[in-house]
Amino acid sequence: MRKRDEINAFLGKNTEFEGKLSFNGAVRIDGHFRGEIHTEGTLIIGETAVLQSNVYVAHVIISGEIRGNIIASERIEVHAPGKIFGNIQAPIVVIGQGVIFEGNCHMQEEAKPAAKEVASVQ
Repeated sequence: MRKRDEINAFLGKNTEFEGKLSFNGAVRIDGHFRGEIHTEGTLIIGETAVLQSNVYVAHVIISGEIRGNIIASERIEVHAPGKIFGNIQAPIVVIGQGVIFEGNCHMQEEAKPAAKEVASVQ
């Protein structure tokens, strides 16, 4: 989690929420969520969380279950016992041992500086 992203909202494990969630900073979900999530911040999906959602974030940390597609502008991290049933897209993807992932993964290639041509010396 980025330093500037302190957790500013929390959905506990006995909560259910349906709709569209937009936020700044960081949000942790440990309950059930159905809908769509948009943020330029960090989303933390706890071990007890179950999401049926398409997610558009900067950074996501997953230890729970998500059924839907994830597009992250910075990073996707999945830790055991995390489960993803959907497609993921990010420049950096970290998948730990014991994770279940059923879907496709697309990693955008980061821009590389152009190679400088060096003249040979004779």
